[in-house]
Amino acid sequence: MDGQLLAFTGVAAGMVAMPGADFTVVVRNALVSRRAGIACALGITAGLMLHTALAVAGVAAVLTAVPALFRTLQLLGGAYVLYLGARTLRALRRPRPEAPEETSVAARPLRQGFVTNALNPKAPITFLSLLPQFVPAGSPALPRTLLLALIVVVLALLWFPAVALLVDRLGRWLRRPRAARRVEAVTGAALTALGTVLLLEAVT
Repeated sequence: MDGQLLAFTGVAAGMVAMPGADFTVVVRNALVSRRAGIACALGITAGLMLHTALAVAGVAAVLTAVPALFRTLQLLGGAYVLYLGARTLRALRRPRPEAPEETSVAARPLRQGFVTNALNPKAPITFLSLLPQFVPAGSPALPRTLLLALIVVVLALLWFPAVALLVDRLGRWLRRPRAARRVEAVTGAALTALGTVLLLEAVT
């Protein structure tokens, strides 16, 4: 692996591991079950695949050229994260179910992970501005950017399931009624705050 690829891998790893809505949604679902956490992690990875594909195709440039479209996606993304936070906080008032339904264990977390990541308009623009910095001058751009995109997807595929597995590993303590409600309250508040920030950024 050449020096540029090593540098890009380090930068991409920091971007993927940075705490945010993706991380919080994975933790929230992993508290339900290992399967839910893994499904959510796979949904986030699928969202990243979409973003990297858009960046490679140059579609992300449209978001930069059309501010109204970018702002619309910001509003949608912020509203969805805010909705997840409000839903988590509202769930604290209800008794915890003995066993989650099959749809909530797999399909719903997968969808939550994908939508949370896919509705982040900053991601494709970040990739669009980042990927060209690691394409050597004179080399074919498409194969190199595809390789860089693959590195991002692999890092996400390693990181988010690892987070889900760690939360599940600590599940015996985290799922105690008092501890679980505290963690859910923190994640709900974090998602609500993140959604609010995203909405404020979109309207200012």
